[in-house]
Amino acid sequence: MWSAISAPRRNCVAVVPGIERRAPVKDLIGHTFAEPALLARALTHRSAGSPHNERLEFLGDGLVNLFIAEALYRHWPGADEGALTRGRAELVRESSLASVARALALGERLTMGPGEMKTGGHRRDSILADALEAVIAAIYLDAGFEACRAVVVPWFAEPMAALPPPHKVGKDAKTRLQEWLQGRQKPLPVYELVAETGEEHAKVFRVICTLGSPALVTEGEGHSRRAAEQVAAESALAAIGVQ
Repeated sequence: MWSAISAPRRNCVAVVPGIERRAPVKDLIGHTFAEPALLARALTHRSAGSPHNERLEFLGDGLVNLFIAEALYRHWPGADEGALTRGRAELVRESSLASVARALALGERLTMGPGEMKTGGHRRDSILADALEAVIAAIYLDAGFEACRAVVVPWFAEPMAALPPPHKVGKDAKTRLQEWLQGRQKPLPVYELVAETGEEHAKVFRVICTLGSPALVTEGEGHSRRAAEQVAAESALAAIGVQ
């Protein structure tokens, strides 16, 4: 299948070497295409010329958002709209989609221009996320809504199970601490940089977080000031017993 697709463009496209020895994509994604050309298009980057996967990507973006919204609605029956929205955002963000694409080994099966391949395009999050959305659309066009949902939702079972509880999802430690204090009409925390050590390329920042009520000072370190503030805020949350 792959040689037949690549042959007409032998001099202008590239496929990851050794692809013939890898498991067929259908064995990884769980769907056998009645129209294999749909899958071929879904895995063709625009750098390889037309037809490429950008229109499929557009359709797949809408489908994956709907599938994840419905799955989360069932997964978190007591969650409010805000938590559901943040949970969906976590699961369909570029890095999350790219992780699913890697689990399906889609990057190893992309067709793209030699320049894009040479610069590692088949490993880039943005390209992998787009390819995943395109594959989702290809399955939908090939087999319909129900069959597509049955294939796609299980891809996200593990990342969905790994989400934090609804009240935490999509909120970093600083946000959760601020919301807890505001909800009790207490003063907001003050973050102060107290130390900056290490070489320019490997600096370590130390920050203290001071609360007025309850009276508390915590400390955090990280390779950026923001990261150190997050650690200090997490320590403050733990100290006041906020999960």
